[in-house]
Amino acid sequence: MSLLTTNYLTPSGREEAWRFTPLKRLRGLHDGTAVVAERTSLLTKSTLPAGVSFTRENLAPLATSDDVIIERIRGAATLVAHLAISANTEVAEPIFLGRSVGALDSAEFSRVRISLGAHAVATVIIENTTDTVLAEDLEISLAPGANLKFVTLQEFAAKSVYTARHHAVIDKDATFKSITVTIGGDLVRISPTVEFIAPGASADLLGVYFATAGQFFEHRIHIDHAVPHAKSNVNYKGALAGQDAHTVWIGDVLIRAAAEGTDTYELNRNLLLSDGARADSVPNLEIETGEIIGAGHASTTGRFDDEQLFYLMSRGIQMHDARRLVVRGFFNEIVSEIGDQVIQDRIMDRIDDELEKAAQNV
Repeated sequence: MSLLTTNYLTPSGREEAWRFTPLKRLRGLHDGTAVVAERTSLLTKSTLPAGVSFTRENLAPLATSDDVIIERIRGAATLVAHLAISANTEVAEPIFLGRSVGALDSAEFSRVRISLGAHAVATVIIENTTDTVLAEDLEISLAPGANLKFVTLQEFAAKSVYTARHHAVIDKDATFKSITVTIGGDLVRISPTVEFIAPGASADLLGVYFATAGQFFEHRIHIDHAVPHAKSNVNYKGALAGQDAHTVWIGDVLIRAAAEGTDTYELNRNLLLSDGARADSVPNLEIETGEIIGAGHASTTGRFDDEQLFYLMSRGIQMHDARRLVVRGFFNEIVSEIGDQVIQDRIMDRIDDELEKAAQNV
């Protein structure tokens, strides 16, 4: 193990990018005091079909970053866990990646690359579990005409800290769908970002999160429309229950002057299930050209719909079951997009369990 001492500018918490994040809970990932272990926990969990490989390589980053933790990762981790799907390969079944080990007395700095060749089609599911301290630089490269569904599941144990950037670089006529689920861990901070590099590309960024007492979940989306005729859609839903449950959602969309014909919309909805919970939601839209198809954003934060509860209870359904059904209905639109019934049931069951625990503590 080694103490990372590379000199980067340490966040103070006053910067816009860090103003919500409780820095003291990052276990030294941001300021260089974390003890870094040489763990490589990401492994394949399914047999890889023809045209797919998983190797560890020395790869240069696809894009620059102004995130201090990403820079620390790149300074410490030389090898990249690289999942590559060859051009014209269509993978019928999901490719599963998962964590093998974790630790709380040291941190893992992880670099990951998922690349699809021209016209390749695949679904990749990453299951993040265990109690661990993990910082990750995950990059996705889609060649022209490629199609990727990317599912990332944060099902960490209770003391885990996870901070990551999931950055997708999308080429001409490629299609990217990202589904981010965050329901475990002490602190989770993810930056799903998209960079369009050629016309005709599209990105759907979907997400659900459920924070209970003391948990902090932050999702910072940034979509860079730098080319004409690209499309993006963002839809994140969160629920919170319990004292000091705190979620942060930031949605930044930049439409540059050259990005004529852009079509984009971002939505964040939060459901407060108890007192003492806090949801911060900040949608931002910056437009440098008037020649666009459409651009908009919306954000809502509120409590249970009393009419829905009354409707269910008037039909003999008990209060706790009615609450569970409302929450399930709230999340189902996005969870069903995962397309794997076993995972969907597991996610919903865990949400049910967390909701039950929160109800017992009210």
